[in-house]
Amino acid sequence: MTDASGGVDGPLRGVRILDLTHVWAGPLAVRMLSDLGAEVIKIEAPYGRGPQQLPFEPIGGWLGGEPGDEPWNNSALFVKLHRNRRSVCLDLKQDDGRALLLQLVREADVIIENFSAYAMQQMGLGYEVLSKTNPNIIYVTMPGYGSSGPYSERVAFGPVVEPMSGLTAMLGYSPVEPRNTALAVMDPVAGTHAVGAVMTVLRQRQQNGHGARVELSLHEGGVSLSGPWLIDEQMDQSPQCLGNRHPQMAPHGIYPSQGEDEWLAIACETDAQWAALCQVLQSTPGADQFRADWPVAVRHQHADAIDQTLAAWSAQFSKHAAADLLQRHGVPAGPVNTTPDMTADAHIQARGFFVSYERFNTPMPGNPIHMAGLNPDQWRPCPRLGEHNREVLSEWLALSDSEVAALENEGILFDRPPD
Repeated sequence: MTDASGGVDGPLRGVRILDLTHVWAGPLAVRMLSDLGAEVIKIEAPYGRGPQQLPFEPIGGWLGGEPGDEPWNNSALFVKLHRNRRSVCLDLKQDDGRALLLQLVREADVIIENFSAYAMQQMGLGYEVLSKTNPNIIYVTMPGYGSSGPYSERVAFGPVVEPMSGLTAMLGYSPVEPRNTALAVMDPVAGTHAVGAVMTVLRQRQQNGHGARVELSLHEGGVSLSGPWLIDEQMDQSPQCLGNRHPQMAPHGIYPSQGEDEWLAIACETDAQWAALCQVLQSTPGADQFRADWPVAVRHQHADAIDQTLAAWSAQFSKHAAADLLQRHGVPAGPVNTTPDMTADAHIQARGFFVSYERFNTPMPGNPIHMAGLNPDQWRPCPRLGEHNREVLSEWLALSDSEVAALENEGILFDRPPD
């Protein structure tokens, strides 16, 4: 069930979080925590969602395809990341705005932000101030390169941090053609790390009764993704960019299928899977040159010929039909899905992963954690900017309507971007 506070049943029910995050890493972390039952108050800047009229379409577009009467409330990407919150919009650049935030800090368990390393200190809201206000507060900060070291003052975005993590050096089809994922993958990595950190420090606080400062660096989160190539370098070996191939599997790659820009992924790990694949390919031109008893080392030697034959075979089928056929023979395979493919996927639909409670019934990703007590039917859609100013300030701080109105008149609280 839900209650007036906006919280839902779950293991974090009763935990109060002040959310000062933006972009992707921080909002994703808080979304996961709110899905788990935490009560979240989104502290937003007056222009945090943009001006009243955006001069361009935001990344991800508009819900329903149009900006609507309140475009600042209609960014699909923002809505996707901000369910299960209540919104308080206040100006932290003003003394009274910061004082109001500190009053909320006294009532909170966690405050989380992903500003640059020194932004909170520059606003007079560093950990020393927050912990003096509430010694039990758990403060989570997510600067791009951490708050110490020679890079700490650098501006950080996922596509810039990713190459520095070492990941980009291993992406691409050759050492002279590195590729970036173009997904800002450091952001969701940092977001999931933050969830684990919050859970850990909440547990620690139960044991010692003290709050804590927790720092997560996007850069270090990316470095933690380093796989076997890191060990190879440390052992004086030279890891190689393999494109879609794999050092221990063959064949392994992406192959064309029927339709425009439609593709199929195949990963053949074991000798038994290779033998099964040979059976599937037996009537395909060129397949007679392969032997079903080839070990992986021999398959690597013939990788180009195998890939050519596989491409000729897969092009005869739709990606879904080819994947189904291979899976029936015990060969790992799957379609390369676009977003429409993902939302229409029969398996995803059967598991109820995507949820459609936002405006226009827009499908939004659910939570990959499945456990008793977590029910997406309890979740609430993304709030409008400042939608809960009065409700939260009355509930948390016992402010009267006249006191809230005074803050609005003084330009401290907002429910729409300023003119």
